[in-house]
Amino acid sequence: MAPAPGSWRSSSVPDPRGERRGGDTILIVEDNQDLAEGLRYNLELEGHRVLHSADGAGGLRIARDSDPDLVILDLMLPDIDGFQILRTLRRDGRDVPVLILTARGADEDRVRGFRLDADQYVTKPFHLLELLERVQSLLRRHSARSRDADARPIAFGDVTVDRASHTVRKAGQPVSLTPRAYQLMLALIARAGAVATRQELLKEVWGHRAEVLTRTVDSHVAELRRKLEDDPAEPLHFVTVWKVGYRFEESPR
Repeated sequence: MAPAPGSWRSSSVPDPRGERRGGDTILIVEDNQDLAEGLRYNLELEGHRVLHSADGAGGLRIARDSDPDLVILDLMLPDIDGFQILRTLRRDGRDVPVLILTARGADEDRVRGFRLDADQYVTKPFHLLELLERVQSLLRRHSARSRDADARPIAFGDVTVDRASHTVRKAGQPVSLTPRAYQLMLALIARAGAVATRQELLKEVWGHRAEVLTRTVDSHVAELRRKLEDDPAEPLHFVTVWKVGYRFEESPR
C-alpha cells in the first residue's frame, strides 16, 4: 500500500543520498494534490525533473509542449478523463510511455487502457517502491527504443521501415501505425522468423504478463496486417502459428 499522503515530505527537501540516478522528465496528471506531491518528491529523489497538472486539459497541454519522457496518468480527472488524454496522445503519434495510476481496477478498465496503448496499469493503493521500479523499467525501455535511430532501414515486400525517423511506407506511400503496433512489428522482425508467443510479446512490448490481455496482441497484429499486408485475410509476412503465437516472414513461401 502507498504511504499515507500526509507522511510524504516536501519535494523541496534536498536528496539525503546526494545522488541523481535519473535525469528524465516525468509528467504527473493527478488531481489529488497530496498524492502528486508525494510522487514528485520521490521521483525528484531519483534525479528526475517532474511536471504536474491537476486536470486533464492542462496535462494534455504540458505533454504536447514539454515532450516528457514518461507520463503518470490518473483516469478520474475533473475535466478530460485519462482515457481521452491517452487516446489523444497516441492519435498525435506520441510514443511517450504512459503509466496509468488509478483506483479503477476492473478488468474492462485495464483492457481499455492497454487497447489505447498504455504501457503500465497500476491500481491504488500501491506500493511506492514497486511503482518507482516500474517507472525506471519504462524509462530504460524507452531509452533503448530511442537508440533505434542509429539502426539501418528495414525492407520486406513493398514495405520499408526507417527506424531513424520512425516512419513506415508501403509502395512508397506513408503508413500510420500506432506506437505499440510499430514496436510490435520491430519485435517480430527482430526474431528473424522465430515464433513469439503472445506472452513473450506482451512482456517485451507492453511490459506485463496479464493473461486477460493476450487479445491485445491479436488486435495489434490485425492492425499490422490491415495496413501492411496486400491481403489482410491471407497475410504473408505477419503469420499466425496456431496455438503458439506469431512469426515474421521476410520472404513469403
